[in-house]
Amino acid sequence: MMKYFLVAAVAVYAFTVDAELPPLIPREVLFGNPERADPKISPDGSQLSWLAPDKNNVLNVWVSAIDGANARCMTNEKGDPIEWYAWSGDGKQILYLHDNAGDEVPHLFSVDLTTDNVRDLTPFRGVRAQNVLVDSRHPGSAFVAMNLRDRDVFDMYRVDLETGAITLEATNPGDVLTWKADPSFVIRAATAFDGKTGRTMIRVRDAAEKPWRDLVVMPFERALFAGQVVNGSLIAGFDPDGKSLLIDSALHSDKGRLVRVDLQDGHQIGVVAEDPHCDVAFVDIGRLGMAPHVILNPVTDAPQAVEFNYQTPRWFFIDPKLKADFAEISRQALGFVDLLSGDNADRTWIVAIRRSDAPNKYYIFHRDTKKLTLLFDENPRLSKFKLAAKKPVVIKARDGLEMVSYLTTPVGVEPKKLPLILLIHGGPWDRDSDDYEQEAQFLANRGYAVLQVNYRGSTGFGINFFNAGNLQVGLGMVEDVFDAARWAVDQGVADPKRIAAMGGSGGGFATLRALEMRPDLFACGVDEFGPADEAMGLRSFPKYWSNIVARWRRREGDVDHDENWNRKISPLYHVDAIRAPLLIGQGKNDPRVTIENANAIVAALRKTKREVTYVVYSDEGHGFARPENQFDFYGRVEEFLAKRLGGRAEPWKKISGSTAELR
Repeated sequence: MMKYFLVAAVAVYAFTVDAELPPLIPREVLFGNPERADPKISPDGSQLSWLAPDKNNVLNVWVSAIDGANARCMTNEKGDPIEWYAWSGDGKQILYLHDNAGDEVPHLFSVDLTTDNVRDLTPFRGVRAQNVLVDSRHPGSAFVAMNLRDRDVFDMYRVDLETGAITLEATNPGDVLTWKADPSFVIRAATAFDGKTGRTMIRVRDAAEKPWRDLVVMPFERALFAGQVVNGSLIAGFDPDGKSLLIDSALHSDKGRLVRVDLQDGHQIGVVAEDPHCDVAFVDIGRLGMAPHVILNPVTDAPQAVEFNYQTPRWFFIDPKLKADFAEISRQALGFVDLLSGDNADRTWIVAIRRSDAPNKYYIFHRDTKKLTLLFDENPRLSKFKLAAKKPVVIKARDGLEMVSYLTTPVGVEPKKLPLILLIHGGPWDRDSDDYEQEAQFLANRGYAVLQVNYRGSTGFGINFFNAGNLQVGLGMVEDVFDAARWAVDQGVADPKRIAAMGGSGGGFATLRALEMRPDLFACGVDEFGPADEAMGLRSFPKYWSNIVARWRRREGDVDHDENWNRKISPLYHVDAIRAPLLIGQGKNDPRVTIENANAIVAALRKTKREVTYVVYSDEGHGFARPENQFDFYGRVEEFLAKRLGGRAEPWKKISGSTAELR
C-alpha cells in the first residue's frame, strides 16, 4: 500500500508541474548537432568557415565567401564529429584533427581549398597529433606535436604544408606538456612537469640551435592545474619587447595572474592582469588542451585583454581600443563577448555571444564601421523554447570554505520543494561555469532544480582552494556536494526526499561515492563513464599520461600502490552501501575509463542485488559524441529520473543509428 501511495504522489506531482512548465523540448532539438558552429575568418578576410552537419549528419568543415555565397562542405569525415580545425597561414588550406570512434588518437589532416584534396599530415599508425600551431605571418608550415619517436612523450615537428615533409623541431626530454613558438615561428618555450619532483617548469631557449634551460620553476603546491596536465600550458606568449615572457603564475600570490618574466633569468618584472577572487581563466581548446585565455595583438603580439571568471566571466582590458570595441559589441548584443577569429589586418572579427540561457550566437564585427551583423545562431530551433538562466550562488561548506555554484530552476515554476539533481563536474580538477549547458537545460525543462557545485579542488579559484582538494577525492570533495544539497533543502528549493546525483567521468565517480556515503540522501544516480576503481584507472591510462600520473598520486593518493587507500576511496569496494537505483552509460572505446572499469562496478552491484541499468555504446570513447547516441542515452536518463523523482519525460524510443547495447 505504501509503495502505491508513493507512486501516486509522484504522478500527481508530475501532473501539477506539467500544468506550469513550458513545453517539453525534444531531445533531438536539445542534443542534436548544431546547425552551424565555430566560425572562423580566413587570414585575408575573404572567406568564412564553420562546422556544420554534412549529408550524413556528421559535423564537418564548411567554407564560403565572406558574404555566405558558394558554401560547400570541405571535409568528409564519418563517425565522430570534427572538434577542432584552423585556417593555414596562407588561407589555402583547412587543417583539422580527427580520431577513430573516440580512441583519442587523432591525426592532423589538411584539405586544399582549390583541389579539395585531403591529406593525412601525420600518417603514423597509433601516433597521436596534438599541440597544433599555425601563424599567418609564416604561412608555409605548421607545428604539430606527436608521440612518434616514443609513445610516452610528444616531440614537436614542423610540417611543410605544400610538400607534407616533416622535420623534428624540438625533442621532448620526457616532461614537456606543450610547446610554444615565438613571433618568428620558432619553438622557443615549453611548459613542463617533472613527475619525480612534482615541479612545473617554464623552459626556454634563445634560438633553435641553443640549449634549453629552465626559466621559472614552480613547486607542486604553487603550480596551477594547467602546469600539471597533459596538453596544459601556462605560457600566453612572448612580449613584443623580445625580452620577456607572458605567463600565468601563482608563485607570489594565491590567485593565478598574468605576469611578465625576464627571458634571461626568469625574475618577475610585473603583473599584467589579476583578479582578487580568481585565477586567469583558461580556454579549453578541445584536443589541444588548456591555455590562459589572453587576447594578443595579431600583428605585435602585445597583450590586449585577459579573461577572469569568478561567478561570471569578465575581461580585464589592457588595450583601450579593444575595450571600446567590446563595449560597442555589448551594447548591440547581450552576453559575454568572446573573440574567436580575426583577419590579418585585425579589422574584421568573428565573435561569439555567450549566455547561460541560450546557445551561442555568432556575429561578424567590422572595427572601422562598428557594424555588428549576425552570422548565425548555433541552434535556432531552440529559439521558440523558454530556457533557464543559471543563478550563481556562493555556498559555504561545513568548514566555511566558499564554493561558487550554479542553480538552474525550471522556467515558470516557483523554486520551492523541487526534485533536485546534483550535476557534478568531472576532472575532478575542473570547474563549472556560468555558460550554456545542454544537460542543465534538459533537466530544468523536465522539472528539476539543477545544482552545480565547484567543490574543493576545483580549478580557477586560487591555489589554496585548489590544494584544499588534495587527498579529498572521493572524500571531502563529495562531502562538499552533500553540503550543497543541504543548502538547497534549507533554502526551500529542494525536496529532501527527491534528490539525485549525476555526472560524467570524475562526476560519475562522485555520483557512485555519493550514493555509497549517503544512501539516506539520494533517490537515484546517473553515472556517465565514471571510474569505479581508481587503481585500475591509473593502470589503464594512455601511455602518454605516464608522467602526469605522479600528479594524480599526489592529489588523490597513491591508489595504485596503496591498496588500503584505493579501497577506501574507490566506489567498487562499497557497493553494499548503495540503496538507490543506478543508470550507468559507458563508451566501449574509452581510453581513460576503460570498459573493464565499468563492467566491474556493474558486476559488483548485481552480485549484491542492487538495481542497475547498464548501457554501452560500441563506437564511443570518453563521452558520447554522436547525436544518435546522445538521443538514446538521455531518453533513458529522463525516463529513469521521472520514475524515481517525478519529473517529466519525453518517452524513450529506439534511435536509428545508435549503437546502444543494454548489458
